[in-house]
Amino acid sequence: MTDVRLRRGRGSLAVGFFVQGVTFALLVTRIPAIQDRYGISDALLPAFLAAVPVLAGVASVTTEKVAARVGPAVVLRWAQPFVLLALLAVGAGTELWQAAVALGLFGIAVGALDASMNMLGVSLQRAYGRSIMLGFHASYSLGGIVGASLAWAGAHWHLSLFTSYLPVVAVLLPVALVGSRWYAAGGDAPGAEAAGGAEGRASGVAFKLLLPLCLVMTFAYIGDSTVSNWSAKYLQDVLHSSEELATVPYNAYMVTTLLGRAVGDFGVRRLGAAAVVRGGAVLAALGFGLVAVAPGAWAGIAAFTLLGLGLSVLVPQTFAAAGRLFPGNSDAAVARLNVFNYVGFLIGSPLVGALGDAWSYRGAMLVPMVLVLVTVVYATSFGSRAARYGGGHERPRTVDVG
Repeated sequence: MTDVRLRRGRGSLAVGFFVQGVTFALLVTRIPAIQDRYGISDALLPAFLAAVPVLAGVASVTTEKVAARVGPAVVLRWAQPFVLLALLAVGAGTELWQAAVALGLFGIAVGALDASMNMLGVSLQRAYGRSIMLGFHASYSLGGIVGASLAWAGAHWHLSLFTSYLPVVAVLLPVALVGSRWYAAGGDAPGAEAAGGAEGRASGVAFKLLLPLCLVMTFAYIGDSTVSNWSAKYLQDVLHSSEELATVPYNAYMVTTLLGRAVGDFGVRRLGAAAVVRGGAVLAALGFGLVAVAPGAWAGIAAFTLLGLGLSVLVPQTFAAAGRLFPGNSDAAVARLNVFNYVGFLIGSPLVGALGDAWSYRGAMLVPMVLVLVTVVYATSFGSRAARYGGGHERPRTVDVG
């Protein structure tokens, strides 16, 4: 019965990641259309983009306390429908204040959703005793591909934002509500122990142990936010593509994140998390360098595609490493680490925009390139090769539950 519960929990959580991938892609790939609809100036756009991660970070901290009382499954069950409705609200308004309210609500709901979703993922990985975290994020990437494709169709057919969003929300909302019935937490693995684990249980979440992972999370999301918030605008304004073609880089990026995450768990089991993280950081840095020198739209799309393969492994492995460091307090570790997801977005989006306006958008792409490359220095925080993905955390394959 327990095995069935965990398999259902794994499947339903994968659906939740998929739904969120669709939702987020529909928002970020239509940023130029949102800007046009509400008359948001280029100078004001970074402030709107920054408000979302600020509110999401606040919500992530709050989620740590709420999840401790009711469990992350309950938080996720209600946060996901709220995110979908907030997306619909973004497409429904016409006034600037309406855009601010809708994006603000979106940010709050996303913070609670991201934290609770990854709490459950880390918990289930512990119960499975092997790396499955990348698989959940692969579902997110698949959702991003679907969402970006729907955004392309909306741009191609010149549909309004509300017309584009309404049928998607109408389909995904009941899917999310029904799937939430089977959310399940895996619980702590017996005898789970990792470097720093004993200290983590004794003193809560020791920030000095979590700090390297916080930096990796920040750098990864500076890179990710650069793609999600600026790839469409970069193609349109710098590489002179059409609005329709400008939706393609994010889609291509999500395709390679899907591929990287689909095989990533296997790579972690064979090579160890640290080696996978190092390789991903180098590939991502190379991709950003190629974006900066791309001579045209299709070369830019190819570069965004490559960096997606590199960035794909960083975030899931960072969440998984936090769970290993603090096996007795993983929900709190994940919630606090998740804040640096939004720190990365908060820094990345305005930084690239400011550098782009003051200098050049090509030059701005070198900043995430350097920061992602710095991740190589912190790769040892993900464990030794011998530890695979977490010392005693990995159990014999004979006890796998799915």
